[in-house]
Amino acid sequence: MKKIAFITGVTGQDGSYLAELLLSKKYIVHGLLRRTSFLNLDRIQEIIDRYESKGLLKLHYIDLTDTSSITNLIIKYKPHEFYNLASMSHVGISYFTGEATLNINAIATYRILESILKNHKKCKFYQASSSEMFGSTPPPQNEKSPFNPQSPYGISKVAAYYTTRYFRQAHGLFASNGILFNHESPRRGLNFVTRKITHSLARILSGYEKKIYLGDISTRRDWGHSKDYVRGIWMILQHKRPEDFVLSTGKNYSIEDFVKKTFKILGLNWKKFVSTNNKNFLRPSEVRNLQGNSNKARKLLKWKPIYNLDTLCLDMLKSDLKLYGMTLEQAKEKAKKISK
Repeated sequence: MKKIAFITGVTGQDGSYLAELLLSKKYIVHGLLRRTSFLNLDRIQEIIDRYESKGLLKLHYIDLTDTSSITNLIIKYKPHEFYNLASMSHVGISYFTGEATLNINAIATYRILESILKNHKKCKFYQASSSEMFGSTPPPQNEKSPFNPQSPYGISKVAAYYTTRYFRQAHGLFASNGILFNHESPRRGLNFVTRKITHSLARILSGYEKKIYLGDISTRRDWGHSKDYVRGIWMILQHKRPEDFVLSTGKNYSIEDFVKKTFKILGLNWKKFVSTNNKNFLRPSEVRNLQGNSNKARKLLKWKPIYNLDTLCLDMLKSDLKLYGMTLEQAKEKAKKISK
């Protein structure tokens, strides 16, 4: 009998990689979508073409502010695993949409868990928690570090984290948190700084842009690859008991480091093409330094990342260059010309 998995946020970076992973493991995957007038299926179009006609991938519209839309699907399909990856996921935007961020990220987690408790208690639940919950807590941060969030996004994730623990401790649900540190990929949204850097560099080489405008590039993050992290997400729900796990590389770098590494691939002087400390990209309160300690996951789950920051930068840059019809070698040749 095939396992059935629900994934909210299936069209996002992590959701798309997780769907691919589960389908490769012979799951039946139900992707839960938020209806929009323009539905972006680019990240999952390949698996739609391959698996939907076979009944192995099913897509459903839900609204995380509407309990009935969640409950009806749980009752009908009785999933073995429920991965809650959907969220208002951009920290900067959350300063302007705080109430909506809390509604989608925090209260929706309660709705899902309440529905599982009442209708299908055997379902295992995964909550996508975030290193942003630690906020200004000094690094390295692990499962026992105190939370001190610095944004509405971080606050919403703390609420969802404790909601998940409550349903585990009070009601006996298999409900686990994955506290994921920053993870990127070619599928990262364009409004995230890492993807902005690689995509804008490809546009500079193509003649569409001249400068990359950034805010504070001194802040430090623990960056990994989404492919490594979704593997860890799956492993968390395969563990013999529900627990909370930090997933991280254990190394941290500044945004400036990310810029330098990306430009170095092409042999370019980044200072000629990057403008920093732009007011439009500065935040009311900033998380200065995140660095995860994932020893628990490495010991109990036998999880460890494959990608490092260099391979991550290369993967993202090559993908964005491809969008503009360039190979890496062609980009290096163009870089020589514009650097003169």
